[in-house]
Amino acid sequence: MTTMRHIRPLLFLTLLCVSIGASAQYSLAQLEAQRKAALEEIESTRLLLDETASLAKNSLNRLNLISEQILARKKVINLLNQEISLIDRNIAAMNRELAALEEDLRLQREKYVHSLQSMQMRKTTQNKWLFILSADNFTQSLRRMRYLHEYAGWRQQQARQIVLTQDAVRQKQAEAEATRTEKVALLGEREKESTLLQKEESTQKQEYQQLDRRRKTLQEQIRQKKKQAEALDRQIERLIASEIDSSSKDSSVVRRADTAGGYAMTKEEKKLSDDFASNRGRLPFPLTGRYRIVNTFGEHQHPFEKRVTVKYNGIEIQAPAGTEAQAVFQGVVTTIFVVTGGYGVIVRHGNYLTIYINLSETYVKTGDRIATRQKLGRIFTNPETNETMLHFEIRKEKEAQNPQLWLD
Repeated sequence: MTTMRHIRPLLFLTLLCVSIGASAQYSLAQLEAQRKAALEEIESTRLLLDETASLAKNSLNRLNLISEQILARKKVINLLNQEISLIDRNIAAMNRELAALEEDLRLQREKYVHSLQSMQMRKTTQNKWLFILSADNFTQSLRRMRYLHEYAGWRQQQARQIVLTQDAVRQKQAEAEATRTEKVALLGEREKESTLLQKEESTQKQEYQQLDRRRKTLQEQIRQKKKQAEALDRQIERLIASEIDSSSKDSSVVRRADTAGGYAMTKEEKKLSDDFASNRGRLPFPLTGRYRIVNTFGEHQHPFEKRVTVKYNGIEIQAPAGTEAQAVFQGVVTTIFVVTGGYGVIVRHGNYLTIYINLSETYVKTGDRIATRQKLGRIFTNPETNETMLHFEIRKEKEAQNPQLWLD
C-alpha cells in the first residue's frame, strides 16, 4: 500500500501532462492550418496583382485585390496572436506542472533519505538476523522476514521513482524550452507580417489617392459599366424568355413546366433539373486554376462612389491570363451570344441555367450536350488593363441565384 500511494501522484501528473500536451498541440495545429490557408490566399492574390501591375494601375479591381490582401494579412496576424497566446498558456501550464513535479521529487528524496537513515540506525543497534531470531515464535519470525523483504523492495521502488520523476522534470524543462523557442519564431513572423501589412496599406492609400484624382474618368467608367450590366441583364432575360416560349410551343414531346409561365421540361430535363438542385453547395468552380472573386452577388454600395449602388446578378471572377471556363454541371448548350469583348454561353440543366460571359473564344456550339467540368472556352483578357475576368450566373427560370451558395 505504501508503494502504491507514491506511484499514483506521478502517474496522475504524467497523464495530466500528456492530456494537456495533446490538447494544446491539436489547437495549435488547427491555428497553423488556418494560417497556412490564409497565406495561400495572400499568395494567390499577390500573383493576380503582379499580373495586372504593369497595365492595371489605379483600377477599381486592383484596389479590391489590394483590400482583400490587407484583410487576409490581418487574418494571418490575428492567427499568429492566437498561437502566441496559446503558447503563453501552455508555458504557464508547463511551469505549474514542473513545479508540481519538482515538489514531488523533493518529498520523495526526503522520504528516501529518512528511510536510509532509519535503516542505518538499525544496523548500528542490531543485526537483521538478531531482529528475526529475537521473535517470540516462528510465525512472528516469518512476519519480520517478510517485513524486511518488503521494506527493501519499497526502498528500491522509491529509488526508481526518484529517477523517473527526475526524467519527467528534465523532459518538461525541454518541452518548455522548445515552446519558448517556437514563441520567439512566431513573434518574428508576426513582426514580418506587420511590416508587410503596413507596406500594403501604404500601397492601397497611394492607389486610392490616384483613383481620387481620376474621379471624373472613373465616374464615367462606372456609369458605362452599370449601363452595360443592365443591357446584358436585359439581353439574358430576352434569351431565356425565348427559350421558355419555344418549349411551350414544342409539340414533338410531352413537356411540363414546374411553375406557370416557366420552362416546359421533358421527363429527362426534369430529372436533370432535380439532379442539379440536389448538388447545391457542391458544384465545381466555373473556371480552372487560380482565381479571386472580385464582385459578389447582389446589390452593393460602390467602393469608390458611396452614392452609387451596383447590382450583380452573378459573380465576377478574376483569374490569370489564359484561364478557361468550365461547365459546373452536365447539360445542353442552348445559346451562344455576342457581348462586349467576346462571347457568352448559356448551358441549360432542366429549368436551371448557368451563364458564362466574357469568353474570347468558345469550344462548344449550340445544341452540344456537355459533361461536368467540360471546357467551354477561353476567358477574355482585356489588353488595356491585362485583367482576365469571367462573369458567371446561375438562374432558375429567370430568377438569378447567388452562385456562391451553389459552388463547392
